[in-house]
Order: sequence, then structure tokens, then C-alpha cells
Amino acid sequence: MLERMKPYRLSLALLLLVAYLGVQALTGERGLLSGASRDSLLAQRADQLAHLTEQRRDLETRVRYLRSDSLSRDLLEERARAVLGFSDPRDYVIRVPAQTAQS
Repeated sequence: MLERMKPYRLSLALLLLVAYLGVQALTGERGLLSGASRDSLLAQRADQLAHLTEQRRDLETRVRYLRSDSLSRDLLEERARAVLGFSDPRDYVIRVPAQTAQS
């Protein structure tokens, strides 16, 4: 029986290869049926990029005010008090929990 199947071995191997590649083309990581998950991941990453861009813009503004050529005394005093943990007795201190980074 194995002697009769010998000429079909190559055809069977090629058929299995084509079937495997077909399944991967449909259901693989970059397959036709995984487009919705890619789109949702892209939207999530776009939101994350917008959030990080906003944070960066805020930090760049704060850094610009801390440079010696355009030093903001109010911002410098605010940062010094925050880092050292001091406050003026006339100040109202409201502690807000730090926001955690979302991934």
C-alpha cells in the first residue's frame, strides 16, 4: 500500500502546505479576520499617543518657565515647596492622589 502512495507524497505535502497557509491567511496575526482587533488596537494606541502628547506639551511648558532666561518665580516656588514638602502657614494644601500611568 505504501508503494502505491509514493507518487502522491509530494502532492499531499503541497496540499497540507497550501491548507496551512490558507488558514494563516484567514486567522493569523495579520490575517483577513483579525482586522477588527487591529483597528481597536490602533484606536487605543492613538488615544494613548494623544494623552502622552498632551503630557509632553505640559512638561515642555513647565520646563520653559524653569529656564534661567525666563524663570517664573511662582513656578519655581511651587516646585521647591512640592519637592521639599514645605508650605506657608497661610497656604491651603489640598493633596490629590497621583494619577497612575495607564497602558
